[in-house]
Amino acid sequence: MDGGAAVAGMGRAAVVVLLFCLLVVLPPHCAGQTNLKSPQDIQVYVVNTNFTLRWSYTGNDTNVTFSAEYRWFEDETDETEWKELHGCQNVTLTECDFSSAITKYYDTHHVRIRAERREEVSPWSSIFEMIPYFIAQIGPPGVQLQSTNGVIKIKVSPPEANQVRKMWLADTLFKYTLVIWENSSNAEFRNRSIFPTDVIDDLAPDTTYCLKVRAILTSESQEGLFSPINCVKTTHKVSDLLCATNVSVLALDMKFHLHWNNQYKQHVSYNVQYLTGYLKTFPDKRSVNWLSVPGCENITNTQCNFSSIITSSGCYYLRVQAMSEYNRSCLSDEIEVNPLVTNEIGPPDVKVDISDLLLHIQISPPGGSESEFMRDYYDWSYRVLYWKNSSNNEEEIKMKEIKQTIGTVSDLTPSTLYCLKVQAFSKFYNKSSHFSKEECIKTPGDKILPLIILATFVTALVAVLLLAMPLIFALYQAYNKIKYVFFPSCQPPLNIEGFGGQLLSSPYVSTTEEPIENCCIIETIITEEVNQIDFKDYKHSKQSSRDSGNYSNNDDASGSKVSEEMLEKEIV
Repeated sequence: MDGGAAVAGMGRAAVVVLLFCLLVVLPPHCAGQTNLKSPQDIQVYVVNTNFTLRWSYTGNDTNVTFSAEYRWFEDETDETEWKELHGCQNVTLTECDFSSAITKYYDTHHVRIRAERREEVSPWSSIFEMIPYFIAQIGPPGVQLQSTNGVIKIKVSPPEANQVRKMWLADTLFKYTLVIWENSSNAEFRNRSIFPTDVIDDLAPDTTYCLKVRAILTSESQEGLFSPINCVKTTHKVSDLLCATNVSVLALDMKFHLHWNNQYKQHVSYNVQYLTGYLKTFPDKRSVNWLSVPGCENITNTQCNFSSIITSSGCYYLRVQAMSEYNRSCLSDEIEVNPLVTNEIGPPDVKVDISDLLLHIQISPPGGSESEFMRDYYDWSYRVLYWKNSSNNEEEIKMKEIKQTIGTVSDLTPSTLYCLKVQAFSKFYNKSSHFSKEECIKTPGDKILPLIILATFVTALVAVLLLAMPLIFALYQAYNKIKYVFFPSCQPPLNIEGFGGQLLSSPYVSTTEEPIENCCIIETIITEEVNQIDFKDYKHSKQSSRDSGNYSNNDDASGSKVSEEMLEKEIV
């Protein structure tokens, strides 16, 4: 048993060694590995709705095919599983078309690819991420040419015309650029913008011209691919005398006039037609949208006022239809009118006034107050030129720019005649008006000297008053004293006016008092007489004593009378 077990163990060991040797000798793919390399430089090219996947492969293996997968996300949180990319399965080239697989042009897509050979596959390539709309190119437009009467008529169709699936939904937003040149060795290339249906003139007759066109999406700043080159030979131009020639526009302050020349010698009438610019983008309807200008129908003059049709800042196209008396008609060349560019600017109206040394300017914008169109679309600024109107020809002309219609000019010289004129301009349209007529006004004189004179006079007057007031006050006081002493306002009492036959000049003048003797004569009389004498003596004594004091005459008289009456009553 032990010998058998040993033999069995040795057999198992031999099997293990054999398996190990087989693993070493076998090629790697048999051990779950592969020699196929992953594709590199994955790129996706999109033209309109046509999708092409391209890559590079550096392996030397033969009979290798390639298959791709994709997934897409409607939003950042929505992740779908990988799916086979139709059109890119088991392809032998390093590119494939998978236009039919992509229908969501505004969603994020992931694309990857790998190499395959029988049951052997390579690792997946790096993931290419894209949003189709943002990497798409505008395809070439369709072009149709017709050479007639010395001009080339061209009709351009949008890049995705007649296609059900479209990357560019707004065909009318396309602008078209034409490159044209003579088919010669020293060709000069000319570029110009054209409409979907247009006419190329100013060409040499009997000359072959080649051209190509591309579409431009201005809203996205994208330029498309050029169309294939088309060549056509011009013919000789046959002039029709009936047609109006040299059609031109004269415009001033949004007043538009169309002028043309007449070469027809017989009776002819004209009908002026116009087309708004945006209708040029609808070539199928272009022929039926020409309208007649009001007031310019069946006229014989060679000019027409079409201001009434200008209602916006967009482009307009005009042409003149000439009609003979035999009902034959001929259309002139079309002329393009961009109102804000074609319009010429008239001078503004200006009013000036002056106060002190400030010049006040009031400006009326060009076109007058009734021209709302010009006020709404032009961003006006104003140049003010002013100068001294003197005999010196070297006087400097100064300029001041203002935005408002009211402005001032300072730093002026007194008693000087100044002149000015104003020009309106628009920086955006690079247009300037004519200058207004010159306005002149004289500044007032210098007020500094009169102010000095007035201040000097006032100062002197104040000084005189200050000096004169004490003197006047002293004289007034002296006058009052003299009047008080020599011309009193009060009179002496009546009972002393005639005393001693002399009048006292003033009761206030001090005099030397003389002794007064009180005497009475006593006689033998009857009692009544004695009493009367006593009363008189008493009254006289009373009155004398009262008169020696300073009392008014009226008061003394009234007081004496009252005392006499009382005494008489007592005596009686």
